[in-house]
Amino acid sequence: MMRSQTYRHKNSSLIWYLFLLPTFLGILLFMVYPVFESLRLSLYVSRGAIETWAGIENYKTVLSSNVFWKAVYNTFYMGFFQLLLTIPFGFILASLITELKWGKNLFKILLFIPYITSVVAASMLFLFVLHPEFGLLNYFLSMLGLPTSVWLAEPSSARWGAILLGSWHWLGFVVIIFLANLQAISEEIYEAGAIDGATGIQKWLYITIPNMYGTFSFLIVIGWISGLQRFTDVYLLGGLQGSPARSLHTIVGFIYERGFGGSEYGIASAAAYVLFAIILFFTVLNLKLTKMKI
Repeated sequence: MMRSQTYRHKNSSLIWYLFLLPTFLGILLFMVYPVFESLRLSLYVSRGAIETWAGIENYKTVLSSNVFWKAVYNTFYMGFFQLLLTIPFGFILASLITELKWGKNLFKILLFIPYITSVVAASMLFLFVLHPEFGLLNYFLSMLGLPTSVWLAEPSSARWGAILLGSWHWLGFVVIIFLANLQAISEEIYEAGAIDGATGIQKWLYITIPNMYGTFSFLIVIGWISGLQRFTDVYLLGGLQGSPARSLHTIVGFIYERGFGGSEYGIASAAAYVLFAIILFFTVLNLKLTKMKI
């Protein structure tokens, strides 16, 4: 009897493992295998069917390419200023929303809608917003008496157009994360501050902000990782070469151009591993600087 029950228990466990098998195979096929295949391709001159051993020559080609370093500059430029705009502004918005007596959920929904909107749809919308003649941005700038710009025709303004797009799209996520952590701060701390005579601004500066260091660290790390992998929206704004003058050409754009545009799969794979090294380095650096534990 005991053997029969044990046998049934083992069969039941095997059935659950069978349910996990498709997911496990999917991870192996679509995640693990591409990682190792990309590493292998980075050591070959590959145009698909024809492959020739290259060793580290692909990495030398990537690291000596002016186009690649231009893409690195653009990626860091847009990523840095997007974080600089989004995180402080998102924190201020979240702090103001927590003080509202009514309408909190409405503001949360309005701010979060851009984040759940398709990147393609958001980019197409911004193509209209940044239009030099009919765009909403130039319309409001002219109403305020400020100079307008042909946003996507000049390198500097094109980058800032992409920064505004990224900031608008990511702001809702930042606000929601801040709101969740603001609500986790104990009211007793604020009550103790009030007893000591702290004003609202003093509570925000000396209680709220210090208790949000972990959230700031998290958003900085996530923001850098996301920014270093940026591609879809800038591709829709600037095309394969990140026009104008490659000002919207990112590291992932370089990988895509070499891989799918030029069929240079070895160089594209090497660039992908260079990007991985950059992301790893800056993630560890951010964690060290912000004292955030993994």
